[in-house]
Amino acid sequence: MDSPAQPPPGRQSAEELFRSHARFVAGFVHRLGVDRGAIDDVVQDIFLTVHRRGGYEPGAAKPTTWLAEIAVRVVSTHKRGTRRRRVVPDEDALGAAVSEGKTPLEAAEQRAALARVDEALGVLDLDKRAVFVLFEIEGEPCDAIAASFGVPVGTVHSRLFAARKAFMEAYARLEKNPPHRLLTGKEKSEVTGERRS
Repeated sequence: MDSPAQPPPGRQSAEELFRSHARFVAGFVHRLGVDRGAIDDVVQDIFLTVHRRGGYEPGAAKPTTWLAEIAVRVVSTHKRGTRRRRVVPDEDALGAAVSEGKTPLEAAEQRAALARVDEALGVLDLDKRAVFVLFEIEGEPCDAIAASFGVPVGTVHSRLFAARKAFMEAYARLEKNPPHRLLTGKEKSEVTGERRS
């Protein structure tokens, strides 16, 4: 059996990139709306694409923004191949993001705010969502995003402006009119401070 082809000198292999950036890629695709149960498969597809491309060659794009460009394409294909269904926030992940030092009411309010962020991100199309997440959440500069996606910096600014506007409008709507859902017994007891038997 042949050993896997080594990337040319100066390039990072898919394996090296996976070791360094798999966590970033998984978080990024989740923020792009990939269901938690499908993240592993999507991440695997992304790194298979990286392998087929021969790895990453340093240039204008950073490894993370270069991987993000590939991720957007793979996520787009994944979404076309699956039925559209309502994204339900991952309560365990939201709960893990909440500080233990908060009162039950503060913790519930913080979980609700995180769920609103997730839902507000869902109103953005994939290109705007990718730029918004890379810039606002991951802290990537616009020129690096533009280099990775092969678009002018002005296009990145335009997408970011439109994404911010749509996100803020959606978030404000959700704050005024939160989706009505019944609290689970655990959530009720957290908010009221009652013990469940």
